Amino acid sequence: MTAVMEGLVARTVETPRLAAHVIEREAAAARRTLVLVHGNVSSSLFWQPTMLALPSDVRALAIDLRGFGGSATLPVDATRGVRDFSDDVVSVLERLGTGPVDLVGWSMGGGVVMQLLIDRPDLVRSLTLVAPVSPYGFGGTAAGGRLLRDDWAGTGAGGANPAFVAALAAGDTSADEPVSPRSVFRTAYVAAGSEPQVLEDLWVESMLSTATGVDNYPGDAVEAEGWPGFGPGERGVLNSMAPRWFDTTGIVAVEHKVPVLWIRGDQDAIVSDTSFFDLNHLGALGAIPGWPGAEEAPAQPMIAQTREVLDAYADAGGEYREVVFEGCGHSPHLERPGAFLDALVEHLG
Repeated sequence: MTAVMEGLVARTVETPRLAAHVIEREAAAARRTLVLVHGNVSSSLFWQPTMLALPSDVRALAIDLRGFGGSATLPVDATRGVRDFSDDVVSVLERLGTGPVDLVGWSMGGGVVMQLLIDRPDLVRSLTLVAPVSPYGFGGTAAGGRLLRDDWAGTGAGGANPAFVAALAAGDTSADEPVSPRSVFRTAYVAAGSEPQVLEDLWVESMLSTATGVDNYPGDAVEAEGWPGFGPGERGVLNSMAPRWFDTTGIVAVEHKVPVLWIRGDQDAIVSDTSFFDLNHLGALGAIPGWPGAEEAPAQPMIAQTREVLDAYADAGGEYREVVFEGCGHSPHLERPGAFLDALVEHLG
């Protein structure tokens, strides 16, 4: 693991659940604690520039989830949705005695912090969702979260590209193949045509810290009758976000309503209504053969689903604000760091 940037400190926090790697930006007279949760195939390293740019009176903690970064590689029980991850974060907060914190979650991390709000609202002061996974999970659902098939066909670990998984396992730092982590970062993590990232080597290193295998990324798959012939298993990261196991719409019913900030880019290739990681959308484009058509296998309207759930959250007494950056992809904190920080600081109040 690369040494953290100047102004930050790293340590291992031992909890009853795991040994968690945590990066911290200390504050002498902290008025609040901000906890940042990374997404899939990444780590706390991605948060460092944001942490350093925060106001001096904000303490910041970035926690590596199990199987990522410098935290322990432990199995992910997908039948709990993302609760293995959210419970790990809770264990760190309790070990550090933080009290209520402001949570920021990126991509899969957005699902993790939503789950944490549902299970432990006493630990949450506010929520910031950065290009978050839909509250209905990834793939296999239509408007309103309607499940397309009872076998959850086309969702979960079976959708991972084996060549990409192999490149992660091999520690490939090149851009020689479209499926190398560096190439995937350039085409999916940021918007097409974006300016080269100065810290790209660090982002690739972070991606390569992902533990691979059936217990971690991507997980196991099972056969399904529906196209394309597989469904989610019970183990691993991608299955934890499959609609078979994942559902964070429970935030609507949480009595302790906290302010929510939703930040996204309008050119997101991963979380969108036309995601290039949604097999139904790829089937419609002809990239995967045998697509049964839009009636049986429509693309998941991820943005519309998130807005629908947050609207329901507001109707139930909560509040949220949606911020959209034009020409921005899946990583607003990297692609629009100044505007991202402004929105976050305003949200913190």
